[in-house]
Amino acid sequence: MIINLRSDTQTLPTEAMLRAMVSAPLGDDVLGEDPTVRKLEDMAARMLGKEAGLLVVSGTMGNLVSLMAHSNRGDEVILDPDSHIFYHEAGSMAAIAGLMPMPVKSCDGMLDPDAVAAAIRKPNVHYPIPRILCLENTHNRSGGRVVPLDLHRELCAVAHDRGLKVHLDGARIFNAQVAAGIPAYEWAREADSVMFCLSKGLSCPIGSIVVGDADFIERARRYRKQIGGGMRQAGIIAACGIVALETMIDRLAEDHTNARLLAQGLADIKGFKVDPGKVETNMVYVDHCATGLSTEEVLLRLECQGVLASGSPPSRIRFVTHRHIDRAIVDEAVRRIKRAMETS
Repeated sequence: MIINLRSDTQTLPTEAMLRAMVSAPLGDDVLGEDPTVRKLEDMAARMLGKEAGLLVVSGTMGNLVSLMAHSNRGDEVILDPDSHIFYHEAGSMAAIAGLMPMPVKSCDGMLDPDAVAAAIRKPNVHYPIPRILCLENTHNRSGGRVVPLDLHRELCAVAHDRGLKVHLDGARIFNAQVAAGIPAYEWAREADSVMFCLSKGLSCPIGSIVVGDADFIERARRYRKQIGGGMRQAGIIAACGIVALETMIDRLAEDHTNARLLAQGLADIKGFKVDPGKVETNMVYVDHCATGLSTEEVLLRLECQGVLASGSPPSRIRFVTHRHIDRAIVDEAVRRIKRAMETS
């Protein structure tokens, strides 16, 4: 048996999702005529306290159309260089949206409001116009950390006081909700737009949602079409999303528990450095520098023992728990990883 801990994107749809796909009422979504898509978009908007929603193919597409809807070409985007938008989206904000990133380094995924304020320059003919602050919650590259609501509110206030919009990459915002015990709409309240993924821990095969006010969603819908994201009978995707929002959020707590158990087991493996106390959601990042091996060498050793993880070179490995990983599988994964690292 292969133990797949690469990402929560590895999740397969539930039986309830598959049944919903078969029976979903369908229409042409480009013309606004798919009733299942409209139901999902309305449900998502209500859950996040926004006026309207938009179904998109992926989180990357959702972030991109949100940035495009908030800005003009040549504008500046304030963000963390460890954010998914900056690090993992193939440069789409520059290549497609024509936007200039202004990186502001975070500490364990937490931006400093004073540093953000300092990065927002006053108007000058030599500078791009600061237009958007991008936030991320949970913060992937810091280990799935939850950005505290008070800090989130302070960062939003810094941006809004200076005339910027705030876009929240909430790909895993429901992991933040479950971990912190705070409804997702509390983070969404201060943001002008939010994207969240259906295809990660919520277990849908495809899809993300963007929410915001009605005018913003109208602009984002046009940009979705412009970049090739217009879909026809997309209710087969939306049907899974409805099931996910109705049934899959609370169970994310199991993933968080299993991630902490995994971290505790990995902390005892020679050459691995991991702090279980920093594991807040479903991600475990391990520093393997003390092994003397490259990231690729560590991943290969794990794969030879039937464990799949993802690399974050030069010295980190990421493990992500999800609904296909229970406690017994965590225990077996630790045994295999230990065996892999003891192999000479």
